Amino acid sequence: MNVKCEEACSFFLNTVGDDLNDFIDSIDYAEIEAAADLILKAQKKGGRVHISGIGKPGHISGYIASLMSSTGNPAYFLHGTEAVHGSCGQLVPGDIVIFISNSGETAEMRATVTAVKNNGCKVIGVSSNRNSWLAKESAAHLYAGIPQEGGPMGRAPRMSILAETVVLQALSVVLQADKEVTPQQYVKWHPGGTLGQLRENEK
Repeated sequence: MNVKCEEACSFFLNTVGDDLNDFIDSIDYAEIEAAADLILKAQKKGGRVHISGIGKPGHISGYIASLMSSTGNPAYFLHGTEAVHGSCGQLVPGDIVIFISNSGETAEMRATVTAVKNNGCKVIGVSSNRNSWLAKESAAHLYAGIPQEGGPMGRAPRMSILAETVVLQALSVVLQADKEVTPQQYVKWHPGGTLGQLRENEK
């Protein structure tokens, strides 16, 4: 193996092994419970869930929306910048918007979050700073802090994306457990591929 390749990969993977485990150990279950309660209360009143972010967090927003939808909690992707150019029209007062931003401080994010709140929605913020603008503007906040990104220059979002994904996956697990989704129901929602087949012990 090329020495530079080995060094770069080892540095990143060691960072994942060490820092991601430390992050998981630091997750505050009370924050996840508060976010889940906010969503469940909104759903009981007919409110819906939207996931949004700008840049790389915007990409994982689509995945989280799909994951939640497939596990009993319909969720919709809200484009992080198109929201202020008309996409807020998909929002209804009482909806919940989960907004992902590493810093929780960018100007684009502030504009979208302000627009979301002006349209009668509550925000669940996900950021690396519990004192960020996003955290302070959110009805609930999920901490996704990580000390370094794990790559050259330490700028490109790598570890921060993993932390944001993990904490939102944890939230999705709590919401799925509340819905008591059965294997039969899951298969109805996912009829394609091997995931859409009942296992022997589920028939």
